[in-house]
Amino acid sequence: MSLMSRIFALTYDRSMARMEAAGFRELRRRALAQAAGDVLEIGGGTGSNLPYYGPAVTSLTISEPEAPMLRRLEKKVREQGSTTRVVRAPAEDLPFPDGSFDTVVSTLVLCGVADQPRALREIRRVLRPGGRLVFIEHVRSEDPKLARWQDRLNRLNRFVAGCECNRATLETIRREGFEVENLETTTLNKVPKFVRPAIVGAATAVS
Repeated sequence: MSLMSRIFALTYDRSMARMEAAGFRELRRRALAQAAGDVLEIGGGTGSNLPYYGPAVTSLTISEPEAPMLRRLEKKVREQGSTTRVVRAPAEDLPFPDGSFDTVVSTLVLCGVADQPRALREIRRVLRPGGRLVFIEHVRSEDPKLARWQDRLNRLNRFVAGCECNRATLETIRREGFEVENLETTTLNKVPKFVRPAIVGAATAVS
């Protein structure tokens, strides 16, 4: 367990507070309204999505690879008296049989996984036929000038925030066997300009 991972877990909710108040809570609400059936959330962090799952969700499992985050997530689940199952696992190696879930949720996770294509293949594997990936992700800008700045600052962002700010995530989602059903391009507020471009949507696993 690294010192950086402990600090990141300790400060995560506070560092997200301004962005949450400036519109990100609404993005969560709209995105998670699409989650239904047996749901897996990858990279659940401190459990920020928990309040937004609706009655269409029949079971909820959350995976989180980092022990400091996992402890905070488990505490929040206990405090809410939730039946949510919490599992320590990375998105690239999910400990579930094929076809276990109807929905997989990813919010600001695919930017930080070590191997994005492998993570998406795992998500597709654990989804049932016709299952959906629901996502909110910050992505590479379509503005060439801003994209160049993202490239320049990516190494620093990876060190500070643990994620890549210049990933073409939507292209990878499509390439790894998903058909995008609905998509909203948006801009995150109260964060540096180079991490503002974002996508919100849902994609179906193609057989």
